Amino acid sequence: MTRPRRWVLGVDSGGSGLRIALGSVRDGDAGGAAGGGHGGGGRRDGGSEHGDRRDGGAVAPGCRVLTVAIHEIGEPLPTGPGGIDAGRLLERLVPTARRLLAEAGAADAGATGASEEGRAAARGPVAVAVGAAGTAGLGDRLRAELPGALRETLGVGRLALASDAVTAYAGALGPRPGTVVAAGTGLVALGTDLVRWRRADGWGHLLGDCGSGAWIGRAGLEAALRAHDGRRGGSAALLARAETVFGPVAGLPGALYPRPDRAAVLASFAPHVARCAAETGDPVAAGVMALAARHVAEAAAAVHPREGGGVVALTGGLCHLGDPLLVPLRAELGRHLPGTRTVPAAGDPLSGALALAGWLAEGVVPLPREPGLLDTYGE
Repeated sequence: MTRPRRWVLGVDSGGSGLRIALGSVRDGDAGGAAGGGHGGGGRRDGGSEHGDRRDGGAVAPGCRVLTVAIHEIGEPLPTGPGGIDAGRLLERLVPTARRLLAEAGAADAGATGASEEGRAAARGPVAVAVGAAGTAGLGDRLRAELPGALRETLGVGRLALASDAVTAYAGALGPRPGTVVAAGTGLVALGTDLVRWRRADGWGHLLGDCGSGAWIGRAGLEAALRAHDGRRGGSAALLARAETVFGPVAGLPGALYPRPDRAAVLASFAPHVARCAAETGDPVAAGVMALAARHVAEAAAAVHPREGGGVVALTGGLCHLGDPLLVPLRAELGRHLPGTRTVPAAGDPLSGALALAGWLAEGVVPLPREPGLLDTYGE
């Protein structure tokens, strides 16, 4: 007798928006099967900030979940003193999940009150994993509200609530020891020997995130302002680029400081710093990129398993800055973690969230549970 198809949901809530992935777990599905995962092989509807993709590839190493559909919402969830607004997350997640399930053929998806386990598993998600920034310090409301709300609205019995660093790790390396540096607007390094986690940085653009996109952008703009003032350490090339992007730099403080998304605005200048280093050979820009590489390597070394043997992966938008960052980064990793192999990330935080949901559905989560980093419910 064929086992009913089991559905799982992965959710990635980040600075660029909300992404929701529907996956299926079947007996006999092999982790690592051929396919594009979350790569460019899917279909995107329209050109708006909301879109669906259909994919058929495996999502992460060591996971038996195949991606069925992805929905992307380009507007980030609002945050406050309590972190991500759980109510707003549910407003976006529940209708999207029901629609994706219905389109995938799960009749009566999300119906509540189902008394038969097999019927519920066939029609609604058996597990959901949510990855979100700030869950370690600002995740109390999510932890208090999500388990019961998802049980009532979607019939979900198993939930994982994870830091976005954990979902980045799960997507990049799967269930093996090592270190992942998630580097985009912010930066956090996470390492594990599969017994416990070690975390470095991730303190936000005002207190840390050293080497991140926001850090590089801020350093580049500081060099531009130094050149504007005639101070040592300035860069005329970066000043010219800053004024092309933002207008007269004298107006930067008034334009930047009041913005709630100032970290993202700072990070938007990081590619200009990298291009300035590559195209003009500007020594100040090159120096910013070299120091960013040192910060990334130091964070990786701080969390790498002490016993050694693990690998290192870099994930996030910083990877797209190319040689101005990656060349000095390879050298810095060689100095800080000699003999450690650097590998490409197998997937992204969304694929990691879907992998966590798949492991929950199977009843075995191979990564360490730790409050604030990886919490599970309903097992």
